[in-house]
Amino acid sequence: MQKFSDDLENKKLYYGFMTYKIFIDGKEGTTGLKIFERFSNRNDLEILTIDEEKRKDPVEKAKLINASDYTFLCLPDAAAIESAKLCTNPNTVIIDASTAHRTNPDWAYGFPELDKAFREKIQTSNRIANPGCYASGSIAILYPLIKSGIIAKDYPVNIHAVSGYSGAGKKAIAQYQDPKRNPELDSPRLYALTQAHKHLPEIKLISGLDYEPIFNPYVCDYYQGMTVTVGIHSRLMAKKASAQAVWEMFNEHYKDCRFVKVAGFMGEGTLTEAFIPANTLTNTNQMQIFVYGNDERVIITSRFDNLGKGASGAAVQCMNIRMGLDEGLGL
Repeated sequence: MQKFSDDLENKKLYYGFMTYKIFIDGKEGTTGLKIFERFSNRNDLEILTIDEEKRKDPVEKAKLINASDYTFLCLPDAAAIESAKLCTNPNTVIIDASTAHRTNPDWAYGFPELDKAFREKIQTSNRIANPGCYASGSIAILYPLIKSGIIAKDYPVNIHAVSGYSGAGKKAIAQYQDPKRNPELDSPRLYALTQAHKHLPEIKLISGLDYEPIFNPYVCDYYQGMTVTVGIHSRLMAKKASAQAVWEMFNEHYKDCRFVKVAGFMGEGTLTEAFIPANTLTNTNQMQIFVYGNDERVIITSRFDNLGKGASGAAVQCMNIRMGLDEGLGL
């Protein structure tokens, strides 16, 4: 760590302010492009770029990864694992946006608002796994419910979620934006029908569940934005609580958070109608938590940008925290 500190001090002396070298492995993808966009007004970052014809060349990638202070992996899982292995510089911080390392205990899980321990691990780790979008919305609800004792670890959780099609990748985006597209794309489409969605392992592990939940996600005909909803039956609660008491618990849990805010009970002060649209936090790093329902059935919904707090925004926030900077810089 001493050499790392000395290197940073030398940068201060040379540039007059702290500067960092950044490499985005997979800059052509949706998340990589969004991360790059968020760096457009940052004068403390030097972006390392790879020649287009060499972007899959492991020798060239290794050179850039090990020359960087921070590398973002915006790749499919297998490719992210291979790129992480290319890092031999002990001072390079890897932030992986794939699913590959989210359940690996050696990696920090990049959701600092969940608990003090999550933030502290991000602050000190050179390996940070960026949460999945659906996972972020689910865990933001389930972690406090389990930690507070309102539901037990073996609660039969059922998650309902909707997302804009931007989260489905380049191929799906092209399908949705094709003027001659299949009319079925005009309708919300339920998927993950085998209950084997890639976010389920991290939802179970990070939330503290004994079993993976039922997960029913829909991809819908709008570009960006997400809601994730969990319903709780009062009769199955481990610790009995009214809907108001559940809201108070969430309000206390996230009270000091900059990017996760709990709306007033039943959406008071946030909702103008009795609807929760999914696309109102587009291009932000914000997440809102809603608690509503009644004392027999309590409903909790998280709303956020699947490309923001659900992807690129969270990655940049984690980088800022690891750097010791204002976590909202560039966000």
